[in-house]
Amino acid sequence: MGVVILICILLNRFLEKIPIPSLLIFIVLGMFFGENGVLKIPFNDYAAVNVICSISLIFIMFYGGFGTNLHAARPVLAPSILLSTLGVVGTAGTVTLFAHCIFELPWLECFLIGSVISSTDAASVFNILRSQKLALKYHTDSLLEIESGSNDPMSYMLTTMAIALLEGQSLSIPLLLAQQLIFGILCGVAMGWLAVKLLHQQLLPSQQSHTVFLLAIMVLAYAIPTACNGNGYLSVYLCGIWIGHANLPQKKYLVHFFDVLTHVAQVLIFFLLGLLVTPLELPAVLLPALILMLFLTFVARPLVSTVLLAPFRPKAQQIALVSWAGLRGAASIVFAIAAVLSGVKTTYNLYNLVFCMVLLSISIQGTLLPRVAKRLSMIDPTADIRRTFNDYQEDSDIHFIQLHIASKHPWCNQSLCQLQLPPDLLVAMIVRQETPLIPTGDTQLEPEDILVLAARSYDGSEQISLCEFVVEGNHRYVNRPLSQIPQVHTNRVLLIKRGIDTVIPTGSTMVRAGDILVLAQPVKPS
Repeated sequence: MGVVILICILLNRFLEKIPIPSLLIFIVLGMFFGENGVLKIPFNDYAAVNVICSISLIFIMFYGGFGTNLHAARPVLAPSILLSTLGVVGTAGTVTLFAHCIFELPWLECFLIGSVISSTDAASVFNILRSQKLALKYHTDSLLEIESGSNDPMSYMLTTMAIALLEGQSLSIPLLLAQQLIFGILCGVAMGWLAVKLLHQQLLPSQQSHTVFLLAIMVLAYAIPTACNGNGYLSVYLCGIWIGHANLPQKKYLVHFFDVLTHVAQVLIFFLLGLLVTPLELPAVLLPALILMLFLTFVARPLVSTVLLAPFRPKAQQIALVSWAGLRGAASIVFAIAAVLSGVKTTYNLYNLVFCMVLLSISIQGTLLPRVAKRLSMIDPTADIRRTFNDYQEDSDIHFIQLHIASKHPWCNQSLCQLQLPPDLLVAMIVRQETPLIPTGDTQLEPEDILVLAARSYDGSEQISLCEFVVEGNHRYVNRPLSQIPQVHTNRVLLIKRGIDTVIPTGSTMVRAGDILVLAQPVKPS
């Protein structure tokens, strides 16, 4: 797996430029490593893949909710929820009817196929929209993101129901649905509320502990409702929405962590699914998979989308794009693995059948999605796709610095309007005797004030580099002020690390043995 991740990192820039969805490459890599591939690694451990992929889906579902921008999605929230609930049921129902009529399979087996393949894939949709920078008109990008991020729980419920019926269990469908929904919703909201409450109490000592804390919350949000026969995926998704919508300290660091974690989870899922499949067995299910996929793409999805979106009076091209963007993905294959492990008997190998359908969906629909959006005139060139995600911040290039006003500081006892600060430098806050103040132009600075300044970060980092210089005990710099060191005039000393302390130097700062000077060096153009 380490080799695969390394390959993905090395190929990342190349993968961003090609029109093929990068997640498809990971499936192909898995098949390349597999028993019918070049490396011929034998692997058929469905149970292990089920556990790993289920855990990875938890990360993906949580981050799907965490990154959902409800403000951007509010205009399309109602149609998104309809598509992720009734849309999944309608898709499963139409596929069930079609499979029974065409292939003459038993009703319950057809219902299992329809349930497994009924949800669209959040990982694939997010990946394509972000990598291709597809900002869509009429909030269609938000609609697709909400739908694909929230419809797996409904597909999981239908799959669970189908497996139970095929196993001959005595089943109360209303009771099952009630348990899945009630426990899933209540636990997801409760865990999200609890997490935000504890984070705001600032009980955790560091940013790293915040990350570990949220990982624990994520796992509990899935495990608790699952133990109560509730829908763990729904709980995790709602928990992610609640936490992501809250105003959290240092939220950008959480976003970076979960973004990397989710990307690794996506790579892991698609690689393992490709590794698990036996390509020589795929021709036996390729024709029914192709027929089902064509029906799903050109009949079932457009029909369901048209019926459910009609009350909102959408544009015809919007319905067409929503219909085309119904990509199938990893969740469907993971649910198929769960059905295989349950021991239910099916006419076709369910894993191979669903794998082929997903492969066809990602390779055809995913590859052509940018072209279809362009052909339908649905791309909005004036918008930014990042606005539909919670991790987007317009002021992301603003940095905060603090400045201590000593009694002899030239700004001491002056009002802010007298300082004549440049327009790009703003005094955002003053901390006076541990009390934060929001300043105005008439605010007068007092000794021991701490100013919090806001300014734009420098984006030409390729023109400057930082290096460290350790001052040994017998070095000629020892016990000399910085103003008497010639090199300081060409390589600016930004700070001095002195034991556990950090010293912001001036010209009179004395250099001591053991100091680490952090120098800023201009990079000469090659």
